[in-house]
Amino acid sequence: MTDQQLIEKFLSGNIQAFNMLVWRWQKPIINFNYRYVGELETAKEIAQETFIRVHQNLKRLQDQSKFSTWIYSIALNLCRDTMKRKKRIFVSLENLRDENNTTLPEELWTEAADRPDENAHRSDLARRVQCAIQALPEEQRTVIIMKEYQGLKFTEIAEILKIPINTAKSRMYHGLAALGKALAGMKITQEAL
Repeated sequence: MTDQQLIEKFLSGNIQAFNMLVWRWQKPIINFNYRYVGELETAKEIAQETFIRVHQNLKRLQDQSKFSTWIYSIALNLCRDTMKRKKRIFVSLENLRDENNTTLPEELWTEAADRPDENAHRSDLARRVQCAIQALPEEQRTVIIMKEYQGLKFTEIAEILKIPINTAKSRMYHGLAALGKALAGMKITQEAL
């Protein structure tokens, strides 16, 4: 069933249809939020607020085929508001822990349990890459997260951010260049990634 069909059912009074939308979008939204704010618990809280706002405003969505860009717009605005409140530029991932006390959530980084040396290397690499991404200017960081981690198309990114497609591409290009420089400065090669 498509998002549009679920929206129509929900607007007709079927609460289960909204639950299906939440189930379908929960991981992508938490993943996006986590990449943006760098804290898993905060990412989950923002996701919860995102779904509350979606529930409250779904009847106002004029083009239901644009649901994916709309929900990312809501999540992005909530992430920005959260970052403004916390006034953070750099986020330390050292203190991030999920229920299993691993550094990164399982759905964001798969670890090989039988190779502790590789686990430590991957965990350190992920932490350093995340820190480098967090250090990017917000405009570049947002486009990279949306494109590389969420798999959105430039047309979707441009629509969410309300910018021309070429601006989204430019931000991606400059962001990747800056990220490459930062990673090279940390002695992280392309092969290591």
